[in-house]
Formats: sequence, structure tokens, C-alpha cells
Amino acid sequence: MGLAKGTIGVAVVLVAAGAYYWVHERASRPQPELASTPEVRPAEPSPISRDPAPEPAARAAQPVEPNKVAAPVPDPGMPLRTGEILDYTAEVAKVSNVANLRLQVAERRNFLGKTAWHLQAFAHTENPLRLVFELDDQFDSYSDAGTLASLQYEMHLSERGQKVDSVQRMTVTGRDPPPAHAGQTRVLPGTRDPLGMMQYLRHVDWSKTQEVRGPVYDGHKLYDVRASLAGAWQSVAVPAGTYPADKVEVRVFDDGAEMKDAHFLIYFARNEARTPVLLEAELPFASARVALKSVR
Repeated sequence: MGLAKGTIGVAVVLVAAGAYYWVHERASRPQPELASTPEVRPAEPSPISRDPAPEPAARAAQPVEPNKVAAPVPDPGMPLRTGEILDYTAEVAKVSNVANLRLQVAERRNFLGKTAWHLQAFAHTENPLRLVFELDDQFDSYSDAGTLASLQYEMHLSERGQKVDSVQRMTVTGRDPPPAHAGQTRVLPGTRDPLGMMQYLRHVDWSKTQEVRGPVYDGHKLYDVRASLAGAWQSVAVPAGTYPADKVEVRVFDDGAEMKDAHFLIYFARNEARTPVLLEAELPFASARVALKSVR
């Protein structure tokens, strides 16, 4: 399977760590219009620096009507920490340490005249999987500092000896021409990429929020992503330690239909940083578990 048609990507690593094993071949399908509004629903009452390097242009998504969705209200309190590095180990079909994954907050910087977070994710397969599937991928997100809406999303992929570099500049209006080194993708207002969405979900107050919903662009298509609290104060044991955590269910919709092969549970620690400590995914061919190894 060529990288241009489908990759083992971040998918909804909304958690930036996990679905490197979710194989999809949806890039060649027509891009549907995604009309869901980014929103946060209140909970029911309860008793309890790297500048983007020149790369080949990427294919733009099908235009959508920008006036159908209102832009989200900026959140000035997004407490990301520059220099944070989270390392994970991946288990697939109960085979441990098949890959190592890293999520990094590179810097807070000026990008296109806006204050933005530069977010990164890295994935590398380990033996014995590496003997049959060599993967060394890097993902870069430049996301608005207030809303974490995507400004630019990059995929630098090396899989089975094939290399693909994609740099995609996000636009709501499509009025500004893209730079020579990037493609232009027209998206709905408030669209996040997988890294920005993960960081956003990380800082949701789930005691006050029933559901978070909004468009996510994964480098190929726009999806409607919905996240809701599935369990509070769960005890989670990972190599980095044992954490009390909130379990958040993430569901992905394509053109209004829920994707049955894209279902995730993310566990966010009940600490000040709201660290994502565990991702569990049910995949078409196996279950996957991505667990935190260390925090720097």
C-alpha cells in the first residue's frame, strides 16, 4: 500500500500517540463537506523552534462553505508547557513494545502573525515488528495558541523505505495563495489537526462538560470528532506509574456516519498537567494499547 493512498497515521491521536496502527485508505475518496459545529456541551448536574521547511505541495481538500460554522471563542487559559516530552510504548494484539512514540510541545512562537504552539509527534517501530514494517514518522502542528485550531499540519513519513513529505496550510476563506513550499487546505472554522485536538481534549474540564465536538483534519480528510467522559477517577497503571485518571471516549464520524474502526479511549491523569497516560484502541485487525513510559 503506497503512502500516497493511505498511511499508518496519527488518526485520532488526539492523543498524539496512538493510532499509528490504524490503517486507512480513505485519502483517495472525495472529500465530503463536514458541517458539524465545534461546540462544548455542558454536563448534566451530578452529585459527585523549527520554521516549516520547504516541502512538496500537498493536495488540497474540497472547498467547504465557511459561513456555516461560527469560529470558536479563544481560550486564553490553555496551559501547555514548552519543552514537555512524553514517551510511550505501544502494544498491539498483546505483543508488547512494538513501537515507541513521542509527543512533544516544541515551543510557543509567532506563526503567520499569530501566537501559536508548535506541537510534534514521532513514531518508530521496534523489533520484531520493525523487521517486517519499518516506520519512522514525524508529525508537526502549528496550532493557534488560544483555540488550538490548526494553522499548518505537516507529515514527514518514512514507511517501508518510502518517504512522503506533506505540508498543508489551513485556510477558511481560500483567498490567500499558499506559499510555494506548502499545499492549501480549505477547512471549517475551528478545525484542529490530531495533535491540536489531543492537546485541547487534555485540558477540558470533564466535570463540567458533557461532550466536545468539532472538525479534525488528519492530513487527508475532514472528520467530525466527538469526545465524552466515559469514567471519572479511573486507576490506570502504566510503565510511568499508577495514576488516577479520567477516561474519555473518542468517536469519529465521516459524512455523518460513525466509523466503527476508529474508536478510542484516552485516559487523562488527574494531575495539574492532565497528562495523557494511556490510549486504548480497537482496530479492524487487533486491539492496541499505548502507555506512558516517561515524562520530561
